[in-house]
Amino acid sequence: MASPIVRGRAGGCAAGLGSVANTASDVWADSAYRSAKNETWLARHMFTSRIHHRKPKGKPMPERTSRARVEHVFAHQKNRYGLFIRTIGLARAQAKLTLANLAYNFDRLIFHERQAATA
Repeated sequence: MASPIVRGRAGGCAAGLGSVANTASDVWADSAYRSAKNETWLARHMFTSRIHHRKPKGKPMPERTSRARVEHVFAHQKNRYGLFIRTIGLARAQAKLTLANLAYNFDRLIFHERQAATA
């Protein structure tokens, strides 16, 4: 079963995630949900916090965690191909994502081939 993902307004409370049917112990969320209150609640209810950490103030975003290089690919796939993964089983989800990546790579190849032909 997939891990729960915290949803709602930024800075919200992690309470309400616990469920008898939830067999996953990991909780994934954006850095806006990282607070002492939420971390304490998750630990008390035996959840593993996978909440993202904030970037330290005054430091640039490290190159390895730069989201811009990855996020534009997913945005393109979502907008152009209507990528929405709602499948049963990890293998089917991976197959759907692999096909979307293949289509995206063919689009990039065509783009670069056209650029080279006009140059």
